[in-house]
Amino acid sequence: MDDLLIARSLFGTTMGFHIIFATIGVGLPLMMLTAELLYQKTKDQEYVVMAKRWTKAFAVLLGVGIPTGTIAGVQLSLLWPGFMEVLGVVMALPFQIEIYAFFIEALFMSIYVYAAERIPPWARISSLVLVALGALASAVLITNVHAWQGTPRGFTMENGLITNVDPWVAFFNPSFFVTATHVAVSAYTTGAFVIASVAAFKMLRSDFGSRIYNFHKKALMVSLVVGGIFSLVTAINGHEAAQYLHEYQPEKLAAAEGLFETQSHAPLVVGGFTDRESETVKWAIHIPWALSFLAGNSFDTVVLGLNEWPEKEWPPLFVHTLFNGMVFIGTYLIMLAFAGLAWTKILKKDRFPKLFMWAFIASGPLAVLAIEFGWVFACSGRQPWVIYRTLLTADAATTATNLGVLFMLFAAVYAILGVVVVLVLLYYFKKNTVMDDLNRAEQKGLPLYGSNT
Repeated sequence: MDDLLIARSLFGTTMGFHIIFATIGVGLPLMMLTAELLYQKTKDQEYVVMAKRWTKAFAVLLGVGIPTGTIAGVQLSLLWPGFMEVLGVVMALPFQIEIYAFFIEALFMSIYVYAAERIPPWARISSLVLVALGALASAVLITNVHAWQGTPRGFTMENGLITNVDPWVAFFNPSFFVTATHVAVSAYTTGAFVIASVAAFKMLRSDFGSRIYNFHKKALMVSLVVGGIFSLVTAINGHEAAQYLHEYQPEKLAAAEGLFETQSHAPLVVGGFTDRESETVKWAIHIPWALSFLAGNSFDTVVLGLNEWPEKEWPPLFVHTLFNGMVFIGTYLIMLAFAGLAWTKILKKDRFPKLFMWAFIASGPLAVLAIEFGWVFACSGRQPWVIYRTLLTADAATTATNLGVLFMLFAAVYAILGVVVVLVLLYYFKKNTVMDDLNRAEQKGLPLYGSNT
């Protein structure tokens, strides 16, 4: 590996690890808020226990997300000085606002955790609303930098000099709203299906009809409702994202679909692998005219092919596989959520078949995998540019060498940290079982949220 590839791999590994905690850190607060609202409406103690347990998991994940995010920030400065030189002048605004978003999230998270049993219901709900808004704002603001990299605005670069800087024009770049919406709804989808995955696993290990089984089934149904809604919205937003790519990053769309020749009535290519030599996608299913309609709401829409650009400006062709993986998983989650709800609400079945349960268990890891696919697709699909049509990745990278040792050390640290997070969560919930929390919730005078055995 050359030094540029190592630098990209090192930062990519950091972001790939951090994005797991960042995404779940946005999705879980919505689930906590949903459980709290259901508790305040029904006074069913099981919902408040859900909120408490999900809050504890969120706190552990937040404790990992913060330092990994800090590492990513440091690596931006050390590995990509050319990029930071432009970013610091033009696009510092989201980073500055994000500090306040994180402050709100942390402050009201502390209020909810330590004072939930001493404040009125409206204050509990308000605290969680602000936690959810703070988490969402943090994610959107940081992701806006990525959006700006794809559609840079708010400055002029002439002979390497940056002039005419307008930070608000840069902030509200053309892809801001599409990207912000996609980040939000995909995070909410992931948070819901991670909960569904855990709940289904616990149901399999519990006796049918027992209180523990019914508790986790209730959590599963809440997750399916939230996950079903937001997975469907994610798919709708994906249509908008394809139109944005068609207008602003056409070679990225061409690579995503393995389209080499410019054409109208372009087919949508599903599955398969892009073959550079034959300029085809092998073993794929072609849906006639669908790509043109997806890109411009008309079968006559002309979609540009990769041959419109020199090959050195092509994104890597493997992004087609990443794009398909993301779409396949998204479709799976939509179908699973609505099938699960139909099974219980329409067919009135009180028990899921074992195959259904394993499908639920798989949904959480698959949702996280879809986030990883989407993130790598978004960043790799912009290559060879770190700022589209403005700054090449090679020109933005550090001139330092011997980065291989750093790459291996950080990879080892992330592997160890990932194992430790899982062990901490398992240890905590083993020491604080569902029955323990249900008993505390039902007995007046015993603290529920303050119980941290």
